[in-house]
Amino acid sequence: MSQQSATVMPPRSLFSRLRWPAIALALAGAAAISHADAPGVGLTSQFEREFLTSIIDHHFSALRITELAAGTDPTRDPTLPNPAEGTSGTPGFQPTQAKAQMDEIKSMARRENRMQREEIMTAQRFLKEWYGMNHEPALTPQGRRQVRLLEEARPGADFDHLWMETLSRHHYLAVTMATDCLVASDLKHAALQRYCRGIQQAQIEGINDMREMLCKTRNICDYQPLRGLKGRHTGSNSEAAADAD
Repeated sequence: MSQQSATVMPPRSLFSRLRWPAIALALAGAAAISHADAPGVGLTSQFEREFLTSIIDHHFSALRITELAAGTDPTRDPTLPNPAEGTSGTPGFQPTQAKAQMDEIKSMARRENRMQREEIMTAQRFLKEWYGMNHEPALTPQGRRQVRLLEEARPGADFDHLWMETLSRHHYLAVTMATDCLVASDLKHAALQRYCRGIQQAQIEGINDMREMLCKTRNICDYQPLRGLKGRHTGSNSEAAADAD
């Protein structure tokens, strides 16, 4: 007589070993996603709100700084490349003719202008998603003084020199803010960590690009963006009082 083959069931302990780790991983993943979309905790919450509003305002002043170099265009020119093309105008400011002389400066200004606009929008999104806050950009006191310095400068080679030093100093301030972000923001806000790391890297590279240009075009090879409105180099000590923070 043939025996009907019985279904062999794995031991219950095997199911447990397979099932509970999977459930634990799923729960951990859900918790991580939930935390990443939630506000920071404790001191990180306060820091992130202050950082995001500050970086928005900081980038806003860069829009005006860069459009003073490249000029503004009411309509965009589809021709590429076009070294004479300006930037989109910054809200609250009058249209501006390009004050820079070098095409390299104008190109850098257009690139920086686009990047700052994107970074403003990203910071605004973080504020809205995590803290339910809306923040409209405004010039900081430091940014206002830097803008005024460039608005009062004469167009041409001297403007190019002043612009590189002023924007380098502006970038350096963003580097310090981004460094604080990397060590003080919520650990689970990986998107903010990437955002701050991107600012840090891009601004340092921009500073060093301008330091190289200052050395090449103005024979200023020891420029440092560490203080004042526009940094310092040999021969600029007499300007320290006017540049003091």
